[in-house]
Amino acid sequence: MLDHIKGFVQGVVLAPIVRLFVALKISPDAVTLVGTIGVAVGALAFYPRGELLAGTVFITCFVFSDLIDGAMARAVGRTSKFGAFWDSTLDRFGDGAVFGGLALYFAGPGDSDLYLALTLWCLVTGAVTSYARARAESLGFTANVGIAERADRLVLILVMTGLAGIFSLDMLIYIALWILAVASTITVVQRIWTVRRQALAEEAAS
Repeated sequence: MLDHIKGFVQGVVLAPIVRLFVALKISPDAVTLVGTIGVAVGALAFYPRGELLAGTVFITCFVFSDLIDGAMARAVGRTSKFGAFWDSTLDRFGDGAVFGGLALYFAGPGDSDLYLALTLWCLVTGAVTSYARARAESLGFTANVGIAERADRLVLILVMTGLAGIFSLDMLIYIALWILAVASTITVVQRIWTVRRQALAEEAAS
């Protein structure tokens, strides 16, 4: 579902912006950097003050850079291993800022130790999910399994946080965090189990 939406947004909605940036000779790597900075500023400047809707709108304006930079790189034929590395590395900063901002919200205006801890758990498991796949691939295994990919996590938390800001209903964030906590934990376990099976099969074959 998200792949279809991504294809539509990238190929239709954002196409004019991609063409403009390419014409202006803007580097895809620069777009990635600016987008990450924008996400971090939005999350860390607005969420800790309880401005959930404003923060989500601000973040959304920059989060699309993740689609723009890739389309730009393909348009100018500049896809590279460094570009992929740069994009993945900065994604971790962006994700950390979003959940870090929410953690600060629950440490302040949100006033909940439980959801502060749950937000930090989502931050950690999200990072481990990405690391597990990267580490597996560096060892020659595959770990592209799981029920909570990065896009799923980001869309869910941003949508529910924005709605919580509109309706002044933190319960929506609570629901999203519980879903993410469970789904991310399951995904980490799935990836560990998948790599373990491959490692044992490799050892048996040798």
